[in-house]
Amino acid sequence: MSPRPRKVSDEEVFAAAYRAMNRLGPGELTLAEIAAEAGVTASALAQRFGSKRQLLLALAEGVAASAGELIRGLRESHRSPLAAVRAYAECMAQLAKSPAALARSLAYLQIDLEDRDFRKHLTTQARATRAGLEELLAAALDAGELAPGTDVPRLARTVETVVGGSLLTWAHYREGPAARWIGADVDAVLAPHLARRPARTAARRSETAAKRGRRASG
Repeated sequence: MSPRPRKVSDEEVFAAAYRAMNRLGPGELTLAEIAAEAGVTASALAQRFGSKRQLLLALAEGVAASAGELIRGLRESHRSPLAAVRAYAECMAQLAKSPAALARSLAYLQIDLEDRDFRKHLTTQARATRAGLEELLAAALDAGELAPGTDVPRLARTVETVVGGSLLTWAHYREGPAARWIGADVDAVLAPHLARRPARTAARRSETAAKRGRRASG
């Protein structure tokens, strides 16, 4: 008797598709490659999704729907809202583990931009991401991490834009890992908006440091 075909969930198939996309460009990616990554047959995926295009559309829809959840998860795992913003930038840097990996990501982005069906999900994802960044920055303002009067929607748009542009400039210069490059750009954008420490508090800390220095020398 032949073994029964292995059953996998849609989530497992999408994870396998994502792994395959990380190592293969659009022209190299096939239903058979995704099936092999998922440990099932290509015919099983064809029966479930119809075609590679339909599978990738379902994947894009799922990514768009979970974009807000990703940022909320970062917020829950970081005590500081601004730390969560920086963590988001690190997540985006995963698209550029190498110049070749970034080139593949951009090739899939080209499809998202040109194909109306894929673009719909891309737009949904972008709007959810922008809203998530606004929530993080609003929380940072409430927590006193950002200066009073900070224009949160404008800053969220700037952070979103800088992260995307920083991916490309990293590919130009290739100086160090992408995460460090993008993180430095995000920090530069946030720096003018950071709340300043009260002068009295800073003076107290300086006085304390001086006392410690005198004790150490004594």
